[in-house]
Amino acid sequence: MQHCKPTAVFCALLTELLVQNLNSLFCCFFSVSIVVNKHKPWIETSYHGVIIENMDTVMLDPPLVALDKDAPVPYAGEICAFKIHGLEAPFEAEVLNRTSGEGVLRARGPIDCEQQKEYTFIIQAYDCGASPSGANWKKSHKAVVHIQVDDVNEFSPVFREPLYRATVTEGKIYDSILQVEAWDQDCSPQYSQICNYEIVTQDTPFAIDRNGNIRNTERLSYDKQQNYKIMVTAYDCGQKRATESVSVHIDVKPVCKPGWQGWNKRVDYEPGTGSKQLFSKMHLETCDGPLSSVRAMVELQTSHIGKGCDRETYSEKSLQKLCGAASGSTDLLPAPSASTNWTASLLTDNGRDSDLIFRFDGRQAANIPEWVVPQNLTDQFTIATWMKHGPSPGLRAEKETLLCNSDKTEMNRHHYSLYVHNCRLVFLLRRDFIQLDSFRPAEFHWRLEQICDKEWHYYVINVEFPSVTLFVDGVTYEPYLVTDDWPIHPSEIDVQLTVGACWQGGEVTTPRFTQYFRGSLSGLTIRPGKIATQKVISCLQACKEGLDISSLESLGKGIKFHFNPAQSVLVMEADDLESINTAMTKVSYINSRQFPTPGLRKLHITTTVQCFGEDTCISIPDIRAMVMVLPPSEPRITIAGVERLVWPAAQLRAPFGVALFKDIHIITRRPGVLELMHNLDYCDVLVIGEELDPERESLEIHHSSLLVNRVPDTSLSLVSGVDSMAHYEQAIRQVRYRNWKPGGLSERRFRLSCSELNGRYTSNEFNFEVRDLHSSEAVEHVNHMAVQSQFMRPVHHPLVVHTVNSDHISGTPPAATVVIVMCIATLVVIVVLGIYRIHTTHQDGSKEDEEGRKDPEMDWDDSNLNITVNPMEIAEEVREEEPEEEEDEDEEEDELAGELSSAEYEDSDEEDEASIQKGRVRGKLEWDPSTLPY
Repeated sequence: MQHCKPTAVFCALLTELLVQNLNSLFCCFFSVSIVVNKHKPWIETSYHGVIIENMDTVMLDPPLVALDKDAPVPYAGEICAFKIHGLEAPFEAEVLNRTSGEGVLRARGPIDCEQQKEYTFIIQAYDCGASPSGANWKKSHKAVVHIQVDDVNEFSPVFREPLYRATVTEGKIYDSILQVEAWDQDCSPQYSQICNYEIVTQDTPFAIDRNGNIRNTERLSYDKQQNYKIMVTAYDCGQKRATESVSVHIDVKPVCKPGWQGWNKRVDYEPGTGSKQLFSKMHLETCDGPLSSVRAMVELQTSHIGKGCDRETYSEKSLQKLCGAASGSTDLLPAPSASTNWTASLLTDNGRDSDLIFRFDGRQAANIPEWVVPQNLTDQFTIATWMKHGPSPGLRAEKETLLCNSDKTEMNRHHYSLYVHNCRLVFLLRRDFIQLDSFRPAEFHWRLEQICDKEWHYYVINVEFPSVTLFVDGVTYEPYLVTDDWPIHPSEIDVQLTVGACWQGGEVTTPRFTQYFRGSLSGLTIRPGKIATQKVISCLQACKEGLDISSLESLGKGIKFHFNPAQSVLVMEADDLESINTAMTKVSYINSRQFPTPGLRKLHITTTVQCFGEDTCISIPDIRAMVMVLPPSEPRITIAGVERLVWPAAQLRAPFGVALFKDIHIITRRPGVLELMHNLDYCDVLVIGEELDPERESLEIHHSSLLVNRVPDTSLSLVSGVDSMAHYEQAIRQVRYRNWKPGGLSERRFRLSCSELNGRYTSNEFNFEVRDLHSSEAVEHVNHMAVQSQFMRPVHHPLVVHTVNSDHISGTPPAATVVIVMCIATLVVIVVLGIYRIHTTHQDGSKEDEEGRKDPEMDWDDSNLNITVNPMEIAEEVREEEPEEEEDEDEEEDELAGELSSAEYEDSDEEDEASIQKGRVRGKLEWDPSTLPY
């Protein structure tokens, strides 16, 4: 279709055509409208904009303006819209003025810089078209819009760690100990960067730079302050401060010094707790030095405790019994007493837990009484003693005699002796002359360091002539020198045995002691006829405390260890640090005594570190610590039972008398605990008031296991040794009192007391009274007292009893009292004649009942009885006739009544004896001593 020109010709022609053809008219009208909106809007090719976060208006450069060349034609020259291409762009454009074409760019929602800092999108401008309907609108070219989001300082700095730690060595200045770091969530460099750090805590020897590096401003001292706590804050470049400051802990460690660390100087030990670890957190610091092996020696120092260690403090005889030693030994240094008074003048040191020690300062000595001197020293015997000795004073030291048997008068021959000379121990044994007159071994010499080290050691000399062996702390030593001598010719001269010096009775004007001993002795004994075994020697000198290693299986194969025999020294070796540290944490202290000696025990640890190719490369300081043994809770020994019994005269006259303590019971209590497993070492049975009359009464102990000795000039027996409390009960229940002339007896009182640990703990004093049945009131009393108390059943253990005599002596009853008693006895006999038959019937019933309920200790097996008989007793045949004669003389007023009384008493004695014999057949000794363990 061709375009038409608006001319007159054209108009005429157009009119004609309009009339002729409507289609042609429409075509011309359309062509006119196109010519009206013929230009596109125009905008810049690119825009740069800035928007502040959380705002909605964008500031564009250049401003958003669209132009159209069709202006001022309405619609065609006007701008109706700006359109953004890109659905992700959170912006929209708005036309402010259609004629001028001005527009504005706004955000559809909040803009967050932290989410997106920049936006880029396309924008186009649209005109309004050729008519109000917007037909034939035109759009501009596409322009690029780049928008930058401006940040707002809305966030505070935050530290990356909640806590900072560092360790510094004392005395050193650091450029940087550690670095703290904070960050900011803001998006811009201005607000997201940290421009400054600051230490908030005042007066600290530290400073911090802009990068967060902390340094010390002065040299730190471990002794002055071991750790510091400072607070640090941060600022961003907008000077916004951190909401919370951060804590910085700086520990100061001492300059690395090789040595053991993590140990306590004192460790408390509670008795009865077994083994206790000494160094549970101990470790060795070598300051990263290369090592090839480590050797540590732990030494328990107990030289100040008793005999150099915590040992049992029973008497020497009790210890020998506990260790199973052969009987027959003689204690030459017993505790001073009335019967052992030769040690009373010696200096003693018994303040150490009842462990009796005699000190000799070169001026004291003791003569052993002749009745104590051991006899029959044949070819086999043993001498044993504890000795503590130091170097002798002076350049030419004299002999120091422990034990010497020499001539008492006339001559000065030494038959046997044990002495120290220049730190040598010498045993002299001069045999008696025999038919073969020749040299024989006489002096045996040992040179040992132990003799002069001022420490306690246990020495045992076993003689099996001509062989002599020395044991020191259980280790065997043969003499390095043996010299021969002539035998001693027989003579009638008495000999004198001495301790602490040698007696020189001849060859001098005045007999005196010579060769005094300087040192300490304890437990000096001689046993003729037998030698001590290695097992017994080890038991007698055994130490109850020492070092130990717990959990041996956890040590591993990399550790080697060794104990000395007394377990007071422990040596450990390892190739690496970890093994020696593990081993040291297993080192323990143990004390197996039930009542250990309280006080401190010193510990000494020496360490040697070897490096590759060198003997020693690191010096480890020695450690000195201590174990404090706390005092044990002391037991309370209580004796309880019936305190009074009334017996008929017939039973008092019976062959075995009456049992005094048949209902006795001994218990030991400790705080909150009832214990029955304790040992006792002696019990005293003491006669209160008038001494026993050997012509009519005796006190006897029937037991085959007891060691029975007679104390000179007394009528009481001494039974001693260590054994269980249960067996002491059984033995004491067999203590029997007999009175074969009870006519003048009104009462007899006894006192019983017991001891544990050689008198360290003693019981209460239990008083017991025996009365003769002589009135109806007494009959009622004996019926009442016949009911026995019930006690706990004792546990069975090895045995011992000790009964001690009384020194209480009262005057003989006056003659008037005897006459009154005889008169009363005459009246009583007359009354007895009337009621005797009733009494006899009652007695028969009582005996039958007693046979049925007789205590085990009343049933005798006389095959093993060890009976202490009063030496003043007379033949048993006359014990029945004497009371008959006395009764006949007292009853001259009624001869018939006297004969009847004598016959009846005789019948009663026969019945008692028959009853006892019957009991022997029927009964069996419940406590069989042959089965007792030792």
